[in-house]
Amino acid sequence: MKAYTSAELDVFLKSLASDYDVRVPVEADDGTRVLGRPDDGPPALAGGALAAKPTAVFFPHFDEVLTHDRDRLDVQKPVEKPILVVGFTAQDADCLEFIDRFYSENFRDDIYFNKRDGSVVAVVSGRCGKDGAFLKIAGGKCDLEFICEGERFLVATYSKAGKGLAAKLNGGEAVAQGVLETLRKESDALPTDDDELLRCASKLLLADKVPDAFWDAISDRCIACTGCNLVCPTCTCFEVFDRTGGTTVRRYREWDSCQLEGFMREASGHNPMGKQFQRTRRRIHHKLAADVTRWDTLSCFLCGRCDDVCPTGIGIKAVCREMVEKYG
Repeated sequence: MKAYTSAELDVFLKSLASDYDVRVPVEADDGTRVLGRPDDGPPALAGGALAAKPTAVFFPHFDEVLTHDRDRLDVQKPVEKPILVVGFTAQDADCLEFIDRFYSENFRDDIYFNKRDGSVVAVVSGRCGKDGAFLKIAGGKCDLEFICEGERFLVATYSKAGKGLAAKLNGGEAVAQGVLETLRKESDALPTDDDELLRCASKLLLADKVPDAFWDAISDRCIACTGCNLVCPTCTCFEVFDRTGGTTVRRYREWDSCQLEGFMREASGHNPMGKQFQRTRRRIHHKLAADVTRWDTLSCFLCGRCDDVCPTGIGIKAVCREMVEKYG
C-alpha cells in the first residue's frame, strides 16, 4: 500500500477531469470548505464533514426534469461524464447507500440514477477531521477511500471502479501494512454513545411512549428555517412544478421540507400536518421509527449536520437526548 500527500492527490484528481466530472472539497473565498471542482479553489481534503448536503451531487436542490414545446418532448438524459465525488465521510457513505435503495426499490427514479449510475465515490477518513478529530474509516460502501495517517493519505479500494482509478496513481511512498491496521483499530475505538442514543430514542418512538406535550415543547423552539432538511443527506422529499414561456413548458423538481406548513396541505384545504408540533414530530419520527418499519433501518446516520446548523438547538441528537432523559 502507498501513501500520497494532499498535493499529489490534487494533481491526480485534476488529471481525471477529461473522463470524469470531478467534485472535491475546496476552500472557498471565505475560508469555508465546499464541494466544488478542482479548479474552484485550493484543495481541502482535511476538515471533516462538509457543511452542505453531499448527496446533492446526485439529488440537486433544483433540477430540470423535462421540456415540452409543441410536439417535442425532451426528457433529462444521463450525464455526459460520470461523476467522481471525493470528500464523503463514512456516515455520508451510509446515507448514500440508503437513498440509493430509496430511489431504486418499488420505483426506479431515473432522474436520480441519470447522475448516480457510473459514478465513483471516495470517502476521506482518518486523522484529518475538524480540530484534529479522527474520522471513522468506511471500509466499504464506497469505491475508494483516502485514509489520513497524519501528513499523507493511504488509498484503499473496494470496487472495480476504485481499483481502476487507483491504478492510475503514480508516485507515492510505500507504507507498512501495520500502519493501516493501526488506523483501523483507532477507528474501531471511536465512541458509540450517539449510536446508542438514537437506538434508545427509536425504541421509545416505536413504543409510542413520547407524548404530544413533548413535541409541543420542542416545536415552540422551531422557527421553520428548514435548515435541518436542507443539509440532511437522507432527506428525499421534493415538489414538482412547471414554468411556461411562450410555447415551451419546463418541468422542475426542487427540494421540499416537512417543516413547512404547506408540505402536506391537500387541494381540499385539509392539512394532516397543519400544526407545528406535528411537523416537528414527523421530522424525528420519520428517521427513527417510520423508516425502521419500512426499511428496517434508521435513516439518520449521525452525520451531525442538523445539530450543527439548527439555530435553536433542536437537531436530531439534541432532541433524542431530551427524549431519552425524560422517557427512557
